[in-house]
Amino acid sequence: MKIKLILLTVLVLLFVGFIGYRFFVVNNQNIQGKLKIISSPQTSIFIDNVAIGRTPYEDKFKTGEFTLKLIPEGNATETASWQGKIKIFKNAMTFVNRELGSSDISSAGEIFSITKMDQPPKSGDRGEVYIETDPNGAIVTLDNEEKGVAPLIISEVLKGEHEISVIMPGFFKRTQKVNVEARYRVNAAFKLAIDQSQAPPTKPTGEKEASSSADLSKKTMILIKDTPTGWLRVRDDATLNASESGRVNPGEKYELLDEQEGWYKIKIASQEGWISSVYSEKQ
Repeated sequence: MKIKLILLTVLVLLFVGFIGYRFFVVNNQNIQGKLKIISSPQTSIFIDNVAIGRTPYEDKFKTGEFTLKLIPEGNATETASWQGKIKIFKNAMTFVNRELGSSDISSAGEIFSITKMDQPPKSGDRGEVYIETDPNGAIVTLDNEEKGVAPLIISEVLKGEHEISVIMPGFFKRTQKVNVEARYRVNAAFKLAIDQSQAPPTKPTGEKEASSSADLSKKTMILIKDTPTGWLRVRDDATLNASESGRVNPGEKYELLDEQEGWYKIKIASQEGWISSVYSEKQ
């Protein structure tokens, strides 16, 4: 009788151990998401310092947070590598796109992932989009409608395909299409590349500034260029966080009163304000 009890106890322990292994080890190993990576130029891919392939890449991958590193291949010896953190979620796609330049400031790209919303939407066919940018403070538009300054959450977004753009003076504009699912959040992280063509010209060493009465009397005009919204905000100060004091339209011209990097000061009616140089030019 005692032997039977011992055998029964052993069998019970083995069964419990099998159940524990099945549900806590095997099942956890099977929790996966999807990872898609594209880059220009082609790169070797390392996750937590382990080589997993080269771009373009798309495959299932275990969930969690990882360090992703992309190292250019072939003749792209003057192209900078990229390293950053990514998160992979269960049954969801994490998408990484990098356009690598000669340095970090000339490189750009996006990372997209999808997660469940913290709070259910007011309408069952809505989701939301969270946008952050590097550097912070870029203007965000959704389907060509300005929504605010990053970092930013756009709530009550109708499910379906939408177009996100991020714009910052002195940097190249980035635009990507995203698919919003009901009750899910699209997390979008944009990296902007500096537009060196907008850097102020450097004067040769020893050059003397000269002015004449003719130069002083000549007015510099600012032409408003086309914008995604069909108009351009005039702000109280030369910053994206400044309040709006008016709007100007493409094709209009205004006298230049002052300028700062990425901004022009103009006068509209009896009021002065600042506009972004991204959508305006000197004449």
